[in-house]
Amino acid sequence: MNQNNMEILEEYDSIAFPNATKIFVNGVWVGVSRDPSKLVKTIQDVRRRGMISFEVSLVRDVREREFKIFTDAGRVMRPLFVIDNDPRSDNRGRLVYKKDPHVYRLEQDQMIRKDTTLDDEQKEQMIFGWQGLVRDGVIEYLDAEEEETAMIMMFPEDISTHQAMQAGVPVDDNEGPKDPLARLQPKPNPSIKFFTHCE
Repeated sequence: MNQNNMEILEEYDSIAFPNATKIFVNGVWVGVSRDPSKLVKTIQDVRRRGMISFEVSLVRDVREREFKIFTDAGRVMRPLFVIDNDPRSDNRGRLVYKKDPHVYRLEQDQMIRKDTTLDDEQKEQMIFGWQGLVRDGVIEYLDAEEEETAMIMMFPEDISTHQAMQAGVPVDDNEGPKDPLARLQPKPNPSIKFFTHCE
């Protein structure tokens, strides 16, 4: 973190930088950052690439100017699909999960499991599976506190509605006949700029 403009607490001058963001690790104040956006993005990328455990929780509280990192055990976490928000990406605003390579590799797993020429240890090494999706940054685990700062979309189908709304296309909520057993769908909120995860 020191490489990403984090100053350790002993070197921090609160008079020179009163608006710096405090950094906590498991509740202990360890330093400050003058560029917390870059620091948070970097550490999220490191977690998504599997360089630190997927169980590490990263919470940035903009109002309180705090960035909290939790590595302790006992936190309830849930998996969510990640939505690509990189402005340079062609896939921006869509799920990171794609047919090629992710669906293809999961289908290959079925063939590997049925292969009788491989022993169990070889199969385990070759199978992509759930852990492969986590390693590729397709699925991310969020705890309750990190969930509070995430913009979570309920259904993958809602992504296209959100993208159309962002493009200025009016969203018609009266499409087709009404099904009384269908889920109630709230009207899209035009003030939401992006989503970070999808259930």
